[in-house]
Amino acid sequence: ITVLNDVLVPHLKAVFGLNYSAVMDVQMYFFGAYFLMSFPSGKVVSLFGYKNSIIIGLGVTGLGALLFYPAAAIPSYSVFLVAFFVLASGITLLQVAANPYVALLGAPRGASSRLNLSQAFNSVGTTLAPKLGGLIILSGTVLSAAAFAKLDAAQRLAYQLHQARLVQGPYIGIAITLFALAAVVYLFHLPEIDVAEKRTVQTRHPFREVLQYRHLRFGVAAIFLYVGAEVSIGSFM
Repeated sequence: ITVLNDVLVPHLKAVFGLNYSAVMDVQMYFFGAYFLMSFPSGKVVSLFGYKNSIIIGLGVTGLGALLFYPAAAIPSYSVFLVAFFVLASGITLLQVAANPYVALLGAPRGASSRLNLSQAFNSVGTTLAPKLGGLIILSGTVLSAAAFAKLDAAQRLAYQLHQARLVQGPYIGIAITLFALAAVVYLFHLPEIDVAEKRTVQTRHPFREVLQYRHLRFGVAAIFLYVGAEVSIGSFM
């Protein structure tokens, strides 16, 4: 879902006649959700536990995918941005719940190996999704800015509606898949890990105390710069 944004950036740029600055709001809204919703996601995990939080995360992500249908039907760039934010909010909750859950499933010394294995599957999706998304979403002819400018008002509206609706099918399919995954996780027996119990066993550190570790601060800066570079380069290419 995340790498499909790189497919949608040129598509939405053409549909709405946007410049690069305006179309990069797609990534700002998407990754802004990671920044804004990570702490609320932690609260959700504390209240509902890992398994239920994964189910909620899949449901919220599915809801975000469904919002692409009205966004394309109108069509409205603002509604698309709201859909991206909701979509990423669900993914943020998934990350906050699933990563520590994977780390806690088994012996502590094997935690990094389990996380690397789960991220390897993530990389497979990252490799395949742009190819599949490009075939489906970018199957129609996309006009250049110069060609779009030559169209009259009626032709522009017809073109925008046609191009925007190419997004509806794939994201309805994504939503159905996510809701199905949520149902599977709900029905599947996953070991219960009590968040509160884990807290009492382990030493608790206030957020300010954790930030005193220099390697953590450098790590945050490194991830921020890396993601910014990766997303910007991918989107502009």
